[in-house]
Amino acid sequence: MNWEILHLNLEEEAWGLEEYQLSKFSGWADLGVYYHLEVFETWKVPPLSSKNVLYLGTGPFAGSKLFGSHRVGFVFKSPLSKTLHFSEMGGVGYFLIKTGLNGLLIEGKAQNPAILVVLGSEKELQVKIEHISFEKLTEIYESYKGERGVYALSLWLFDEFKQLFKNFKARSIVVGPAAWSTLAGSVVSIEIDQAMGIPLYGTEDFAGRGGAGSVMAQAHNLVAIIVGGNSKREFSSQIFTDIKLLSEFFKDQLGEPYPALIKHYAKKYRFDERVGAGGTFGCNYPQYREWLPTFGYNSIYLKKEWRKKLYSFIERNFWRPFKKEVFEEKKTWRTCGEPCPVACKKVYHNRKVDYEPFHAIGPLIGVVDINVAAKLCYLVDSLGMDAIEAGHLIAWIFDCIDKGLLLPEEVGLKEFPAFDPFSLNPEKWNKNAELAKKILSSLIKKENPIFSLIAEKGFRKAAKELSQNFSERVEKVGYGFEDFALYQPYGEEDGYMTPNLYWTMGFLLPIFVTGKYWTEYSMIFVEPEDMAELVFERAMQELAVSNSGFCRFHRKYLECVLEDFYAFLGITDLYDRCQKIYGKLMFYSIKSLAVPKPLESEKAVDLFYSLAEEYRNTKWLEKFERDRDGAYFEWYRRFIMKFFDYFKIVQPENSK
Repeated sequence: MNWEILHLNLEEEAWGLEEYQLSKFSGWADLGVYYHLEVFETWKVPPLSSKNVLYLGTGPFAGSKLFGSHRVGFVFKSPLSKTLHFSEMGGVGYFLIKTGLNGLLIEGKAQNPAILVVLGSEKELQVKIEHISFEKLTEIYESYKGERGVYALSLWLFDEFKQLFKNFKARSIVVGPAAWSTLAGSVVSIEIDQAMGIPLYGTEDFAGRGGAGSVMAQAHNLVAIIVGGNSKREFSSQIFTDIKLLSEFFKDQLGEPYPALIKHYAKKYRFDERVGAGGTFGCNYPQYREWLPTFGYNSIYLKKEWRKKLYSFIERNFWRPFKKEVFEEKKTWRTCGEPCPVACKKVYHNRKVDYEPFHAIGPLIGVVDINVAAKLCYLVDSLGMDAIEAGHLIAWIFDCIDKGLLLPEEVGLKEFPAFDPFSLNPEKWNKNAELAKKILSSLIKKENPIFSLIAEKGFRKAAKELSQNFSERVEKVGYGFEDFALYQPYGEEDGYMTPNLYWTMGFLLPIFVTGKYWTEYSMIFVEPEDMAELVFERAMQELAVSNSGFCRFHRKYLECVLEDFYAFLGITDLYDRCQKIYGKLMFYSIKSLAVPKPLESEKAVDLFYSLAEEYRNTKWLEKFERDRDGAYFEWYRRFIMKFFDYFKIVQPENSK
């Protein structure tokens, strides 16, 4: 077993194959860091440079009978954080591995918008580059067979390459309008129902965080990738291809056969009988309740009793209609495209419903009607924009208007948003969805200077420049634009990552990969040294699962046996390798001048304070009350010193 990588130069329209011994690299993240740090030294170039290579690949278990082992990971220098980022999507690896390849390495920029087709058989590998005019692409995005954006493009590709899809097991990977005009474009893949010729709603998946789609579009002029074939992966150990042997292995190790064990360990994502629902949306709301961040995280300032009142509206208007249709009536559950008993994709009104995208453009922006949010979520998804980033951006604009830093007409709105959590009026709040649509449209089209600034320079840089441009308002209000934004800063000027949607310090920590779950995100407030230990332990486990190409929804049992799986492949130092991968990432960030920095936002620091208050940590609460900023910087310094102790920053021999 070796790694087979297609190396493609879009500018020269040339390609070749590279082969590595499996023992050299443990997974797609390992390979991606190697390419960026040691081969191409992409820390030297801007994120949207054609020299910012895009690596996408599977883990070593793709092609096996192991459920959830077919995720594809993307490694790229992020236009948001300005350092390496890792983003993943489900199901696609099930088709990529049929090419006979483990990954694609893309460099160079096509002269015209390109469609890459990679097909494999037992006899040969076919690689083709087709082109499409941007005018035609825009026409497709606007409407094709009743769909728009990435859904329309996926359908058009299916029709345009119908014979290909008929003859091969294949799937497309595409970018949407947001990838061409903003820094937060996603990479999207949607399975097409071949009999009906329509999107198989619920199977769509997104490599959303970090701006992989923007790199694919703006750095490489790449519209879509179609992968598939009928090649079969060979494994050195029979256990990966024999479901009976796997079941015996799991029963011996964990006491339950396979896949019954999966249903037990992954019940949150399939169905949890305790709450009568499943999936991230189905389980997170009854779990987090009044601790859900709403109204641009302004809920952290509210007393618990009022947060409970807000949650009662969310439960009644947002969660219960979903539970009724998805678990009591239609029971429409799907997978990401690979066979898997978890069936985590829950479909409501033909829309895949997950917690973070729906919460981002729902309660985070003050919308608590699921039917209204579903329409807005489709718009965000069709644009191919990271929904978490979109939610933070919209909530921030609403907050700046509400606080008097912006006027509605300055961002193309005809009225004020309903951003008051005390109004307890869901119907009034619904108008926020209409305002959000206008914001998204203006952002993609860059209809005014403010949206051009945000689209081209990102959240953090835009907030700072707006504070300078509206200095009189800032002086009057007493706070700058950045004070109402939530992000972890990277570097001195413009690198950042907005947090995942939990009321926790875990996503606003000075670590090298945020916006993912490579952190400890429990709702706690502990000593910085204790938090550093928790983050390190969680990051190594999450990195190991991600790097191996497994879906993290399988992590509870995988973390018990993943070392054994790698041992079957001859790799016996899995977690040592993970520490080295992270150490190389740290070195890359230093070379990119994009190391994590202290928080800049008043609201972000207030989140720390609010958690100390919520969990009655008397020691730190007193420190915050005496000197709020001083207490935070003490916590920050102690955390990062301890966190650095866990890693040896790895400088490759050939790096300068």
